Amino acid sequence: MKTAVLASLVATAAAFAPSSNQAARGSVAVQESKADLEAMAKKLNPVLGFWDPLNLAEAEFWGASNEATIGFLRHAEIKHGRVAMFAFVGYIVHANGVKFPWAMQMDGTPFPTGTNPPALWDAVSEDAKWQIFSLIAFLEFWSELSTPDHKHYMAGGKPGDFPDFKSGPDGLPHPVPFNLYDPFKLSKNMSEEKKERRLLAELNNGRLAQLGIFGFLCEQTIPGSVPILSGVVPPYSGEVMAPFTTNYLGQPFGM
Repeated sequence: MKTAVLASLVATAAAFAPSSNQAARGSVAVQESKADLEAMAKKLNPVLGFWDPLNLAEAEFWGASNEATIGFLRHAEIKHGRVAMFAFVGYIVHANGVKFPWAMQMDGTPFPTGTNPPALWDAVSEDAKWQIFSLIAFLEFWSELSTPDHKHYMAGGKPGDFPDFKSGPDGLPHPVPFNLYDPFKLSKNMSEEKKERRLLAELNNGRLAQLGIFGFLCEQTIPGSVPILSGVVPPYSGEVMAPFTTNYLGQPFGM
């Protein structure tokens, strides 16, 4: 899991390169319209183009404006694409038996052995899973912040942007050595044209990763459903939706 996180952070930083001017990034309102989505769709996939069978680009969620709704949809796609890239990279790492050489837990418990990613997840202790879920919950909370330096994606902010980690009254109580948005400062001397290409690449990579990780899981749970993966991935008889069907919230309290 840690290896997947590190690899995905590097991939995301390289693909989604933001402006190097952090203050300007937060102060410039980004209000995209359906016409903007149509123009972007042609750049993302000239063959398919703009495809919106549910007419979501014309919706107004929760009584908000159409521009705010498009900001929500754009942010949701970018975030889900990033999660899928995490999952895809993590799957490849675990399927090849890659793991750290030290113990997984403080009590000396080693990392699970094997090369079946879902089965490896099942072998992880509940305490370790809670740590992972807690980190995800914190990152989700932090990503929804709207501050003078960071506008919310539904209020004129940039979809996919992640608030900076900083210490002080407007940040975390302890300093963090890097920010998730551009941790390695890769965009410092990057042209605007290259940044746009990197953003489009991230969107396409995220879409492909969503298809890829679901392809793996479908073939594992329904052998033969993805012929190209037959014999490539091992079968899995467990419950891939366990995090959503198990009452994890009730377990610590005996519910």
